[in-house]
Amino acid sequence: MKYGRPARGGAAPFPPIRKGQMSQILTRTDVQALLDDPSAASRARAAEKLAVQYGGDTLSSEERKIAEDIIRVMARDLEQDVRETLSRNLKDCAGLAHDIAVTMASDVEAVSLPVIRYSGVLTDADLIQIVRSRGPSQQTAIAQRATVSEAVADALVGAGDESVVSTLVGNEGAAISETTFRRVVEEFGGSEAVTRPLTRRANLPVGIAERLVNIVSERLRDELVTRHDLPPEVATQVVLQSRERATLGLLGDGNAMSVSELVAHLDRNGRLTPSIVLRALCMGDVEFFEAGSAALAGLQVDAARALIHDDGPLGLPALMKRAAFPDSTIPVARAAVDVVRDTQYDGQAHDRERFRRRMLERVLTRNEDPDALLGEDNAEYLLERLCGLQGAFRAA
Repeated sequence: MKYGRPARGGAAPFPPIRKGQMSQILTRTDVQALLDDPSAASRARAAEKLAVQYGGDTLSSEERKIAEDIIRVMARDLEQDVRETLSRNLKDCAGLAHDIAVTMASDVEAVSLPVIRYSGVLTDADLIQIVRSRGPSQQTAIAQRATVSEAVADALVGAGDESVVSTLVGNEGAAISETTFRRVVEEFGGSEAVTRPLTRRANLPVGIAERLVNIVSERLRDELVTRHDLPPEVATQVVLQSRERATLGLLGDGNAMSVSELVAHLDRNGRLTPSIVLRALCMGDVEFFEAGSAALAGLQVDAARALIHDDGPLGLPALMKRAAFPDSTIPVARAAVDVVRDTQYDGQAHDRERFRRRMLERVLTRNEDPDALLGEDNAEYLLERLCGLQGAFRAA
């Protein structure tokens, strides 16, 4: 008796099986039931047993080849339930023949999605072909895989589906190149569904992280103006402070981002300002202040560093004037640099926060009248920073 109805494309029925062989793959009872009742339900039950045995390690090489030939026929069965059964049971089978995996991955969604998402047999070339020829459901399954290569990630972003890209950037197992990240930001920067998981991703390239800070800050500004009736200039100031704080936060502990890389990126994009450079110094990021001041002044970092730490009264002011810092900020920088010279990390818990708090406190108490030394605006600026840091320190 032939195996049920003919398979699509005139595929052959089960291959011939010699006496005794089939009993090692399916029981004699299974074989007889399949012969007596070649219905879809019977074939599905047989497919499940066969798939489980094929995925195990109990079959000999000859038995495995026979099972594989039978599975090839079942993978083209006219009844979807049979094919679904195979897919569920073989989706993560490491020894699955490549052609069978491709056949199932090319099937209807109920059959293809488990294999597309979990099968390690599919190659990057297979996955890219699926991205280009199938729809968002299959693309999402690829984006959810435990690992996704840079080439496949690039193809997924190129497909242009927002939900697929959101899934991809939220998958830490996806290897995404900086070029592809840049494309994501350029094409989906206005989508909160994409930027939200993107901002949570570990170890973003510094340029991408800073651009995200800028995008999120602009979105915040628009919300402050439209939803809270804040004057645009007030909203801009709030957002500027938030953006600077977040940008400098990219250099926090445990982050491998390079100061010089971040400074160069900000400079190229017109977002390296005296404000953020001075803020960095007041937060204890002396290296950023050195690199940022050098970039603003058009000097090498070594030259700027020598001027900043010059013991005389002329070096630092000369540098800051060349870098277009407001004159009123020079006393702030002078006081901060002097405190940096005298204050060291002590290696205790919350070392960075404690260092910053101590530095700001000493800047503000350097004179009985801080306003006389720093100017009212600068004193308020530093007070705001001090209060924020103390709150964070207490919370920690």
